[in-house]
Amino acid sequence: MTPLSVEPRPLNVDERAVLDHVLSVEFVGASQLRSQLDRTEVTAVWGAGSVSVDLRVQGPCEHAALPDGLVPVDAPVHDPSGVYVGAILVWTNRGATLAALEFAWVTDETPMSLPAVVDGQLRWPA
Repeated sequence: MTPLSVEPRPLNVDERAVLDHVLSVEFVGASQLRSQLDRTEVTAVWGAGSVSVDLRVQGPCEHAALPDGLVPVDAPVHDPSGVYVGAILVWTNRGATLAALEFAWVTDETPMSLPAVVDGQLRWPA
């Protein structure tokens, strides 16, 4: 799927909350990625109505020292009854900066919103 470019904008409240939650886990590079959040903006959506987005970090920042690809955090998403409905994936650019926020769902229903952080867990629908 080709991302749809958007006018760069700051993270919205839901995007920030999900990223804060995922990056609250301690791993090599986590503190550097957390320090990038205030300078992170959305540059594309992954399709019409998609909640998955491409990210870009503006200005100088402390780079994380991670392998290229996913941050090493398990972030499952459950519905209110506890059924697994997907996962949140956070991608990096060359392991240095935040690159994308993805809601990978396993349901028939396409998510129209990111999950909410409820009692330290990701719940959807929010």
